[in-house]
Amino acid sequence: MPKDHQAGEAGTVRRWLRPRTVAPFALVGAVGIIGLIAFSPGSAHASSTATPAPVQATANTATSSQASAYVSSNANPPHLGGQAPSKQLGLYYITLPRSYIAPGAALFAANCSTCHGPQALGGTKAPNLQGLGAGTVDFWVSTGRMPLANSSIQATRKPPRFNRLQTLEVSAWVQSLTPGEGVQIPVVNTSLGNLEQGNTLFTLNCAACHTITGAGDALMDGAYAPTLHLATPTQIVEAIRSGPGNMPRFGPGNITNTNARDIAAYVTKVLQHPTNAGGIGLGGIGPVGEGFVALLIGVGALMLVCFWIGDRA
Repeated sequence: MPKDHQAGEAGTVRRWLRPRTVAPFALVGAVGIIGLIAFSPGSAHASSTATPAPVQATANTATSSQASAYVSSNANPPHLGGQAPSKQLGLYYITLPRSYIAPGAALFAANCSTCHGPQALGGTKAPNLQGLGAGTVDFWVSTGRMPLANSSIQATRKPPRFNRLQTLEVSAWVQSLTPGEGVQIPVVNTSLGNLEQGNTLFTLNCAACHTITGAGDALMDGAYAPTLHLATPTQIVEAIRSGPGNMPRFGPGNITNTNARDIAAYVTKVLQHPTNAGGIGLGGIGPVGEGFVALLIGVGALMLVCFWIGDRA
């Protein structure tokens, strides 16, 4: 190859490697990496296919044998087998067996009474739990938010300290202090959920804080709405009914049991397991992600063209 041709190629390489030429590529690449991290949705591991043993239920409240089957599933089954309570449309509540109360009292005394008091009446460190119901306790304990690691900050989701049976035992003991009061533990059949209705209800009632993708967001005064990507259907309905933290409490007059079932179905089926038939989901946030891509490709390409024109001039 002629030396002048080799020299010409070397000069071209040197021109392309100059800082003002490399800088746009580096900028575009950096923005791309930041965007991928920022818009990457959290993984979802909330669903389970475990199925409990068949049992019968003939009333609006499930029996103790149903509760035992529910415990063994360690999940949120579509139903507890056999006949579901009459006229239930995919959501009903269970009453925990009385046999859970004694072991629950021991667990509470060892792990919770320091802050909540021996009779769960609360104190300077923690609120009164009497009257809240088993469902409220189940939400806080099953999500690992309680026992609280640091009382000075907002409770965060973490691996729970107790297994499913222990969690329900603690819930049963707290419920026994005020029988019939508060939020009960729901069983949700998301297979009967109306996803379109769930989308509408979620957008109207939940997306303002949890964002349209359910990824969560910051609120005022250092608080934040947590991600829903790890929530089970039971935990979603318990949160709707109990209003944990800064979340408002929605009673049946605001969100019916059917509405709550539809929201739980939408979150666990659509938000936790999105399908992006058209390609990359871009975080599932529509114009924001699309605008970012336009900025990355469009403006980045224009910058490269402008540098190329300036170099040739």
